[in-house]
Parts: sequence; C-alpha cells; structure tokens
Amino acid sequence: MIKKLPVANISLRFIRVWSRNLTVYKKIWLVNFLVPLFEPLLYLAAFGVGLSTFIEKVPYHGKDLPYLDFIAPALIAITIMYNAFFENTYASFVRMYYQKTFDAIMATPLSLEDVITGEIVWGATKALIATVIMLAVISLFGLVSYPEGLLILPLAFLGGLFFGTVGMSFTGVIPSVDMFNLPIFLFITPMFLFSGTFFPVSGLPQWAQTLSTVFPLTHLVDLSRALCQGNLQPGLLWSVLYLMLSTAVCFPLALILMRRRLIQ
Repeated sequence: MIKKLPVANISLRFIRVWSRNLTVYKKIWLVNFLVPLFEPLLYLAAFGVGLSTFIEKVPYHGKDLPYLDFIAPALIAITIMYNAFFENTYASFVRMYYQKTFDAIMATPLSLEDVITGEIVWGATKALIATVIMLAVISLFGLVSYPEGLLILPLAFLGGLFFGTVGMSFTGVIPSVDMFNLPIFLFITPMFLFSGTFFPVSGLPQWAQTLSTVFPLTHLVDLSRALCQGNLQPGLLWSVLYLMLSTAVCFPLALILMRRRLIQ
C-alpha cells in the first residue's frame, strides 16, 4: 500500500486553529502591539543613532548607505524571524505539552496535519502583524521607499512560513522547553549576527561570506533592504526562490516530526 504524504491530510479546517490563536491574541492585543511598536525605536536609538555617529556610511552593493538606511530593513527581517520562530517553538510547545490544546483540538474532526498547519500559518501571521507595525514606525523616519516597500508584507508572510516550519520542526524533537536554548544558540544567534544585519557580509572572511549565503536570514535581509530602498533587481528572485524551496522542504518535515511526537 502506498503511504499518503503528510500534506495530503491537510484541509481548510486548519483555519479553525488559526482562528483560535487569533482570538487568544486579541485578548492580549496591547502587549502584542507594544513590543513591535517600541522594539524598532530601541534598536534605531541604540544602533542607528548611537553607531551612526561613528559610522556615517556603509558600503553595500556598490553604494554608500547611511547606517540608519542599512540597519532599518535588517530590523524588519529580524522581527519576521523572531516572531515566527518563537511562536512555533515556545508558544506551540506550551499549547502542546502544558495546556494540552493540541489534544483537545484533535478530539474534533481536524487532523493532526490541520493542527500543525494552523499553528505554522498563525506563526507567519504573527510575523506579518509585527512587520506591519514595525514598518509603520520605520516609515515615519523616511527609511522605506513606497510603493516598493509594500512588497515587504508578502515577504513577511513567506519568511514567517519558513521560520515557522523550522521552529515547528524543532518542537517535534526537543524533549523539554528548556532545551530550546540549543537551537537558538546554534541556529538563530549565528544568523542574527552574520547575515548582513548589523554590518555588510562583504566585511567577513571569504569562507564566512560563502557560509552566510546558506543562512535564510541573509536572503530575507537582502530582500527587505532592496524593497526598503526601492531597488528591485532580477537577482532578488534567487532569494525569493531560496525561501520558497526551503519552506517547501521544511513544511512536510515539520508535519512528519510532529506526527512522530504526538502519535506514539
């Protein structure tokens, strides 16, 4: 007998899981709203305003960018990564292990794949919401070129899907909530520091530059920076394709790992 692929069990009922998480989100909307509102202000004040007194221009793809223009798009990419990854690791783990929310939902006609898909899509949605708020704040400083900057919104959802699937994959194998420190240290932190976020990748040794091209956040930063500057180039399609293919690979992996964990 041919075994069905995990994605074959997904139905539109996953929207019920997404809707449930949205309802909970709205109950604590103020806390969720304030973090992406003030986070870019703190980063811009600490790195942008503080360091820009020492670093006036940054060489980037043949141009000399003001440091604020260089760092602001990276903050958007970091926000996408953090919101999706942490939602589908810590938050999903709490719903699965401590609150037993997954067990309750699976007692309904929803399949396990519906539950996991709803969780991942919610993680991407939360990344999108945070991006909308942060984009509005950064735009007040004149750091986003429109209408190209509006393309950051679908980019945020795509990036959220990728980091959400990766986060959910870790949730499928991490034995306890304390162990999430390991993927954060080995996966998230290196990308946070060496994906062209706070300084150009071109300043790294050649081996590190090559390694950085493997980091998904590098592609997300490049796309965000290009859209903020209104500098659309055909080469950016490679970064979009990279994120799409990576998501297509990681999504069924997340479903398989979570099924192994929950159906024992």
